[in-house]
Amino acid sequence: MPASTVRNGTRRIRSTGRPPSVLLLPAVLGLAFLTLPLLALIVRVPWRALPAQLLSADVGTALRLSLVSASLATLICLLLGVPLAWVLARTTFPGRRLLRAVVTVPLVLPPVVGGVALLLLLGRRGLVGQYLDAWFGISLPFSTAAVVLAEAFVAMPFLVIAVEGALRSADPRYEEAAATLGASRFHSFRRVTLPLVAPGVTAGGVLCFARALGEFGATITFAGSFPGVTRTMPLAVYLALETNRDAALVLSLLLLMVSVLVLASLRERWITGRAG
Repeated sequence: MPASTVRNGTRRIRSTGRPPSVLLLPAVLGLAFLTLPLLALIVRVPWRALPAQLLSADVGTALRLSLVSASLATLICLLLGVPLAWVLARTTFPGRRLLRAVVTVPLVLPPVVGGVALLLLLGRRGLVGQYLDAWFGISLPFSTAAVVLAEAFVAMPFLVIAVEGALRSADPRYEEAAATLGASRFHSFRRVTLPLVAPGVTAGGVLCFARALGEFGATITFAGSFPGVTRTMPLAVYLALETNRDAALVLSLLLLMVSVLVLASLRERWITGRAG
């Protein structure tokens, strides 16, 4: 980091960006704690058997199901989460803080608990699921649709937080100008607001996809683990550890690569607030 000079009163303080010595050792230990397990995974991956494992039926099926379900879950999050973020950021009403807390609960809720909650709501004897089954013959648990719903449930808060933050930092004068020119609120939202917060929507969507792709607890509780139907990559990793260790390592590597690509593309934006 280049050195910079800052004037403080009559004195000049030269900042080099170097951390205090007392922080270096904990920082190095923290870095080692976070990176060494990932390094161990990379080292133990059966690289020679990697092509064969990637082409195997089990890995291919789990990968395909994970990509499809995560994409559908992200689409649901975009359709529902963007309007929800707009309500939280642009309107004032009693209980808004409570609503924001409820929206962010899945971030800290154990995923298994989220799966149980979905099962109690949408199961065949659930609060809503019993009517879906009785009136329409629809049973959601232990189906691919259940995978998508479970992933959307745990991933949507990431989108809402990202979009709400983008809306709060966007200049509302552009929307006010559109309103004075006769634009309706929906037209202003579609043609003015969305382009302004597009980077935030993109960041939130990518985070949703990554979170949905790695979801395990809610999925196995609400959807189970049936090959080709609900067994996504995280579930396949867990099961393959006992039967096919090479396949488990290959699937873990794929999930790691996706996570690294997502975080590498978005981390700078989180820290600096810049779009680049």
